[in-house]
Amino acid sequence: QVQLVESGGGLVQAGGSLRLSCAASLRTFSTYTMGWFRQAPGKGREFVATISYTGGITNYADSVKGRYTISRDNAKNTVYLQMNSLKPEDTAVYYCAAGRQFIATMFSEYDYWGQGTQVTVSS
Repeated sequence: QVQLVESGGGLVQAGGSLRLSCAASLRTFSTYTMGWFRQAPGKGREFVATISYTGGITNYADSVKGRYTISRDNAKNTVYLQMNSLKPEDTAVYYCAAGRQFIATMFSEYDYWGQGTQVTVSS
């Protein structure tokens, strides 16, 4: 059974940092593009960041560039999202996703999704 499990969310003050982790049960994790999306209350699921299967290519939403860093450790079947200088508008449920598309930025390009982890940034 394919399973993606996010962790690391929580409550943080504006300007603080969090690191999200996504542990994947994918047997061939290193062959998947990984991504992070987020969904705020009343809004659609928004692309945040993606990383190629080798980790050599990354892409970020303009709203998080310079503040977020996506990385992966294929030996641990884990992808990370380091979030710095957090803002209240970063508050959302963050979802980890896996897919076969190269540098995928769209919801439909991913095949597997985690259940999400809540990130709340207080002002």
